[in-house]
Amino acid sequence: MSSYNYREIRTPIFEQSTLFARSIGELTDIVSKEMYTFLDRGQESITLRPEGTAAALRAYIQNNLGEQSPLTKLYYVGPMFRQERPQAGRLRQFHQFGAEAIGSSSPLLDVEMMVLPRDVYLQLSIEEMSLSINSVGCPVCRPKYKTILVAHLEKVFSKLSPESQARLRQNPLRVLDSKEEQDRELTKNAPLMKDFLCPECSVHFASVTAILGTLNVPYQIDGRLVRGLDYYTKTAFEITSTALGSQDALAGGGRYDLLVEELGGKPTPGVGFAAGMERLMMVLEKQGQIKSKPLLPLLYFVALDARSRSWAFVQASALRSKGISIELDYMERSAKAQMREANRQQAKYVIVVGESELTTGVARLKNMLTGDEQTIQLEKIEQALIST
Repeated sequence: MSSYNYREIRTPIFEQSTLFARSIGELTDIVSKEMYTFLDRGQESITLRPEGTAAALRAYIQNNLGEQSPLTKLYYVGPMFRQERPQAGRLRQFHQFGAEAIGSSSPLLDVEMMVLPRDVYLQLSIEEMSLSINSVGCPVCRPKYKTILVAHLEKVFSKLSPESQARLRQNPLRVLDSKEEQDRELTKNAPLMKDFLCPECSVHFASVTAILGTLNVPYQIDGRLVRGLDYYTKTAFEITSTALGSQDALAGGGRYDLLVEELGGKPTPGVGFAAGMERLMMVLEKQGQIKSKPLLPLLYFVALDARSRSWAFVQASALRSKGISIELDYMERSAKAQMREANRQQAKYVIVVGESELTTGVARLKNMLTGDEQTIQLEKIEQALIST
């Protein structure tokens, strides 16, 4: 994010419910079915955030960030919440990273939002991915297209799934996004928004594709890609990976030129993306790139009596403050049990300390990996660890 000059923003876990209803859309699945909404003690309706854009733009408006710079570039990382049926790639609490560029209608930023997450994936050696793009129009051309689409779909209304029948009355573009096989078959010849764009949207979309071509970024135009949120205008895109199975989306986003004004700010264009972190981890796991490497103690103190335990605790505190990982026994176990515990925790070194060691100021440092031992001064433990 830093290389693209995006600055972090941290928004609350919950917001006023009206924020998401206004931004995402009352008739979307997220608002109507999936949000965790409840009344607080003041009887105000609040919602655990289901996505990051609305909260970021609320903060942008409330804190007058647009007055500080004509273009505001923000990124976020954090948990989101949706009451979905848990399955592979879908969780009720999940994590996303995303970015928002607010203040410009340049198609260069549309492409930046596509290549930024793509760069993240490439740096993580994920090459098995594809980029799909579309234009969902604007208030000039979308109403006319909706009329044409509804007229087409009404001819097969009775054969559509119950969910698509409801969408046809409320949000007809979402019918094209249905995953039901019967809906996809019935809509395979449906008119598409990309063929009904107004001149402005058409020029914008042509610019986006031209820039992608200049960057040699492979993409495909998917006229059925409408995204699940009402606030998108013009560009919509999705990055998918075949490694994920049916829930194959890694990241998605698009332009939302009307959203800032919808939330009470000045008319301000914007574009952004969001990416699932659990899904990213799933891809990395399938590629064998995530290797569990627990943080192990470098040194384990085996203390033989109360005085030694007190001494070991003081020494451990001093060494920990210098960034050295130390563990010791807090259960007052026998020396043999402590050695077993040091071995279980895979400590690299062990020092046994008792009355004799404290009196002479000398102890044995044992390398648990090789079995080698060396005599060290207790006051020079740090140096001994560094030198080995």
